[in-house]
Amino acid sequence: MTYPIGTSARILEVALEEVGFIEEPVNLTKYGKHTKADGLPWCGSFVNWVYDKAGVKIPSMVSTAIGAHKMKELGRWIENKPQIGDLCFMDFPHDGVDRISHIGIVAKVLGDAVVLIEGNTSGTGDQRNGGMVMIKTRTKSEIVGYARPKLSAYGGTFPALEMKHPTKGKAKK
Repeated sequence: MTYPIGTSARILEVALEEVGFIEEPVNLTKYGKHTKADGLPWCGSFVNWVYDKAGVKIPSMVSTAIGAHKMKELGRWIENKPQIGDLCFMDFPHDGVDRISHIGIVAKVLGDAVVLIEGNTSGTGDQRNGGMVMIKTRTKSEIVGYARPKLSAYGGTFPALEMKHPTKGKAKK
């Protein structure tokens, strides 16, 4: 099924097709090529690639801190009550980087936690440069805030959240 262009459902559909993708070492991906940032940590490049394929315009998120600042300037920043399709900005406590350093796409809201689709993360290793597209649950302690892109209205069903088997550099183009 293809969901309507410009909707949160289409964002999820595109992002879910990429779950299980593993980078070619080191930080080489189609997402980085798309944003002309190949070889750099690619969580923001992944987000830009997904939103572009879904027909939603957002500023560059290659630098997550600058992307968050731009969304604040645009009046799109929100502190709480995220919705599916929002951007989620994170800073991981005790990782030695005291600023926004990771981004994901809100796929489901669970009270004080959110389920995200993230690029360049891992199961138990480096959460902001881990090399894989995954579905992750993040808690309030890791989340700095959210940004809401301009989306087309949508009142239908959403794709199911499912983890796929890893595919090294082989996710659909």
